[in-house]
Amino acid sequence: MSTTITTTHFNFPGQKSVYRGKVREVYNINDDLLVMIATDRLSAFDVVLPKGIPYKGQILNQIATQFMKMTQDIVPNWLIATPDPNVAVGYLCEPFKVEMVIRGYVSGHAAREYAAGKRTLCGVTMSEGLKENDKFPTPIITPTTKADNGSHDEDISREAILSKGIVSEEDYLVLEQYTRALFQRGTEIAASRGLILVDTKYEFGKTKDGQIVLIDEIHTPDSSRYFYAEGYQERQDRGEEQKQLSKEFVRRWLIENGFQGQEGQQIPDMTDSYIESVSERYIELYENILGEKFVKADISNINERIEKNVLAFLEK
Repeated sequence: MSTTITTTHFNFPGQKSVYRGKVREVYNINDDLLVMIATDRLSAFDVVLPKGIPYKGQILNQIATQFMKMTQDIVPNWLIATPDPNVAVGYLCEPFKVEMVIRGYVSGHAAREYAAGKRTLCGVTMSEGLKENDKFPTPIITPTTKADNGSHDEDISREAILSKGIVSEEDYLVLEQYTRALFQRGTEIAASRGLILVDTKYEFGKTKDGQIVLIDEIHTPDSSRYFYAEGYQERQDRGEEQKQLSKEFVRRWLIENGFQGQEGQQIPDMTDSYIESVSERYIELYENILGEKFVKADISNINERIEKNVLAFLEK
């Protein structure tokens, strides 16, 4: 198997702390900068799977970087530079403790809730008579709490966020406005690539001077779901599954093999051939989402490469 990066143990100049998320590891430099390393870890159902996926971190980091640049005219973001294919460096922000999920279609979690008979999701009413993968009349915002490492994100309504004081009303209105603007831009970019942006999530934080900015990732296959636009309506009319570009194919494989992240369930064995197929799917996702060829970075010694590139950037 190709070399992957699943954990890091760097000690950069001025390093204050390290936060390890499900996929990214974030190094605090002098309480001023964050060095965010996208690992090759794969998570599904809020569980980190035992083996890494070659090039996955590079793919996520480069998609997120490009979309940050393509949306910075409508929403400010945290990004300063990308000194390595797997690394983004940006301003230290205080993250909001909610993830802003926006859904244009009855898919994924929304479809599972709808099929279970629920017609309200995060305080938002879903109309009767919809079927899986139908388009909502208007995109709906369905926030989740931002889980700490190892715990589950939980659905939460706008009303609960405000009543519990998780986010002030003034700030929340900005988060909603930014979420809708980003989703609209993402929808337009996806359409130009022959894709439909189905749903996605955004994370926001505040800089030291109080500015609300987009942080983490944007419009990657880990945070978003895409359909192929061609044939979408015909598949809906025939009641067929949609052709997807997202991490949903991993979730489906896990479900088929008896795993949904519940207590007592065993993660199925991930063979080398399966891992290679997942890597190939991520490359396909990259090339379709960005409309350009994916160039594989040298992964003969990925830790050494990252350390060298980050140190060179920090020295500047």
